[in-house]
Amino acid sequence: MEQPSSASEVGEPLRIALCITELEVGGAERCLVELASRIDRSRFLPVVYALSPPPGPGVRSLLPQLEQAGVETHFLGASGVRHLPGAIRNLAKLLKRQRPIVLQSFLFHANFVSRFAARLAGVPHVFSGVRVAERGIAWHLWLDRISRGLVERYVCVSGAVADFSRARLGLSEHQVVVIPNGIDAGRFASAEALDLTTLGLPAGRRAVTYIGRLEMQKGVTDLIEHSRLWLDRLPEHDLLIVGTGPLENELRAISERLAIAARVYFAGWRADVPEILKASDLVVLPSRWEGMPNVVLEAMAAGRPVVSTDVEGVRDLLGDASARQIVPVGNSAELAARIVSLVSDGRVLGEISSLNLSRSKEFGLEAMVRSYERLFAESAAAAAPKA
Repeated sequence: MEQPSSASEVGEPLRIALCITELEVGGAERCLVELASRIDRSRFLPVVYALSPPPGPGVRSLLPQLEQAGVETHFLGASGVRHLPGAIRNLAKLLKRQRPIVLQSFLFHANFVSRFAARLAGVPHVFSGVRVAERGIAWHLWLDRISRGLVERYVCVSGAVADFSRARLGLSEHQVVVIPNGIDAGRFASAEALDLTTLGLPAGRRAVTYIGRLEMQKGVTDLIEHSRLWLDRLPEHDLLIVGTGPLENELRAISERLAIAARVYFAGWRADVPEILKASDLVVLPSRWEGMPNVVLEAMAAGRPVVSTDVEGVRDLLGDASARQIVPVGNSAELAARIVSLVSDGRVLGEISSLNLSRSKEFGLEAMVRSYERLFAESAAAAAPKA
C-alpha cells in the first residue's frame, strides 16, 4: 500500500486527520474545533471527521466555526453502536483518499473507530486523546487495552490522566504525552456580569454556581442532597445550576423534598457562560472523577474562586492555590465548609480570584495548538527518509 508522503518530501503542508464522535457543543468538541481552526495552515492541512450524522435544525453545533475557518469536514452517519463497523469502513475510505500522515482522535468512540480505520488505510501515525480518567464504564478500558497496539501515542489532558492511563492501560512513558486544554482566556476575563434576575434569581441574591452535565460522574446529586449544610449558613446565597442531563428531573425532585427549591435555580444549557461566571461569587465542582475540567479553567479565567473535589486535573490547573480550593472526593461536609469559609471572607476570596486569573493565562488556546503542532511535526520528521 502506498504510504502518505511527508511535507519534507514534497514541500506541502502535512495532511492531518482529526476524528471525533460528534460536533455538538462540548469540551472535547471545542478543543478539536479550535485546533482545526487555528493550526498553522502553511504547515498543516487538517480534515475533520465526525462519526455522527450531520447536525439537524436547532442542534447546537460547532460546525459553523469549522466552515468559517474553511476546514473540510465529513460526517459518517453513525447514530449508535450498531453503526460503528460501517463507520470504520467509511472512515477508512476517506482516509485513503486524504492520505494523512497523522490521525488524532478525541473521545472513546472516535478513538476506537479511528484506530481500526487508520490501520485499514495505512495511516502511519495514530494518536488517541484521553480526556478523562474513566472510572464508570469498565468495558471502555478493556477495549482500549486490547486495541492499544494500534496506537502510537496517547494524548492526555493532564498529568493525572497520564498516570491513570499508564497504570490502567499498561502504557510506557514514551506512549503518553500531556497536552492540557486551552481556552480563550480573554473572552472570560473581559465578560460583563449577567443580571442574575434573567435566570430567575430575585434581585440582590448572590450565586454559588455549578456548570456542567447533570449526570452521575459530576456528583451533582450529592451537591444538592447536602446543600443545606451551606445554604443555611449563607442566607444571601442561592445555588445556580447551569446545564442539562439525565438527572435533571431527579435533582429537581430532591430540591423539592428538602424544601430548598426556592433557593436552587435550574438555568438549563446556556451560551453565556462567561457572563454567568462573572456574576457568580464562587464555582463549585463536586465531581467523582474528571480529566481536566474546563469549567475550572473557565472560572479561573473569569477571576472566580473554585471549590472542587480532588479529581484528576484540578491540581494541575489551580497550582499553588489548589490547597484552599480542593476537598476530598465524596466529603460533602468539607465541601460545604469550604464554600462557607471562602464566601464569608472577602479578602481571601479576592486573593484567590487574582491567583486564579493570573494562572489561567498559562492555558491559552495558542499554547495548546502549538503543542499539537510540535507533536505532529516531530512524528512526521521521525518517519521521513534519512538523506
